Amino acid sequence: MATTDGFGSQRVRRLDSLDATRADLYGGPNVVMPLKHLIASTSEHDFTIASPVTSDEEVSSENSPQITPMSTPPMVTSDDFALAFDIDGVFVRGGKAISQAHDAMKYINGENPYGIKVPYIFLTNGGGKTEEERCIDLSRQIEYEVSPGQFICGHTPMREMAERYTTVLVVGGEGEKCRIVAESYGFKDIVTPGDIIKTRQDTTPFRKLTDEEYNNSRMLDLDNLQIEAIFVFADSRDWAGDQQIILDCLMTKEGRLGTRSETFDEGPPVFFSHNDIVWSTSHDYSRIGMGALRASLEALYKAIAGKELNTIAFGKPQKSTFLFATRLLQEWRSQSHQINKPPSIIYFFNDTSDIEWFSILVKTGVYQENTIPRFTPKHICDNIYEAVKFAVEREYQKLLKNSKPGQLENHTTGNELRN
Repeated sequence: MATTDGFGSQRVRRLDSLDATRADLYGGPNVVMPLKHLIASTSEHDFTIASPVTSDEEVSSENSPQITPMSTPPMVTSDDFALAFDIDGVFVRGGKAISQAHDAMKYINGENPYGIKVPYIFLTNGGGKTEEERCIDLSRQIEYEVSPGQFICGHTPMREMAERYTTVLVVGGEGEKCRIVAESYGFKDIVTPGDIIKTRQDTTPFRKLTDEEYNNSRMLDLDNLQIEAIFVFADSRDWAGDQQIILDCLMTKEGRLGTRSETFDEGPPVFFSHNDIVWSTSHDYSRIGMGALRASLEALYKAIAGKELNTIAFGKPQKSTFLFATRLLQEWRSQSHQINKPPSIIYFFNDTSDIEWFSILVKTGVYQENTIPRFTPKHICDNIYEAVKFAVEREYQKLLKNSKPGQLENHTTGNELRN
């Protein structure tokens, strides 16, 4: 696979699917393609062009030459712009792929009029599984291979905190999956609500563990247990029980269960992997998510302790998560393609978000017709296929506007860019 200087000149570098290992996850995103998309031209037929401009203003094609790309353009990878995708409501809804998802993936992987592949990552608030397992699910849904190295869950940035905290309470998700995720991130001593309930069953008077939960949970030495931090990795399956246990920890003296602070400000910090109040499912209307649990917990804490609870959220639209994603994307571009400059622009495809990237909202998620989005995007498209076409063609129009005479001789003129 080749990369470009701007939209077109090539440097050869290619990864195959065997490179999609756990090492990729910790080293930064890798774009991995199915075999049929790796069999591409790497000829020295360069596009000699100027770099696209970085302005977010829409580029008008008026007074610009209309260019038709070559009938068989060389397969190249752009180094000047990149893409980031949300998943729920964009590629998938209710566990099933949106109809345009597969065509969108083909388009950004070279099956477009310009023969260009665009680097991309997935950035989702969904979690509760390892990045590897999430990639298997998404690959099956959209019928296109996705690498763990290009996948960021809401809780992925939490892995950077494994060196800071040793004994942590991990909440949410199905069964033991979040414990497994935390272990994969390097957390050494992981406690779950099931462990606490198994050790002291009257902790949650209205929740009893199933046989499977009981067998998977671990007995604890509560007298010597000190919770250093609380991480809500995924949506809770038992709000009442989980909130009771989180509140118990927050009101302790320095995280020691069985103690009670007199000032209610000595407990461990609590982190949420995202703050989505609602999210898109197969239901006709949006369903409440982790952000609602966070709001509920803060209200309960204030009612009991009489103080405000300061919690910390990762995920989108939190700035820290976008900084994390930008860093990983830049590391991958440098390590895998020797591109030592950041992209001039990152397009983010989502159904609701407030970010500094070029945000494109698609209507297939929580968007409701005749309503004003909570966060104003820079552009709105009907679906993800139309959205990726818009982004690629927008960059190409910027290229045309800023090119000099003689720099587009590899193309023929005559037709409109859009199909």
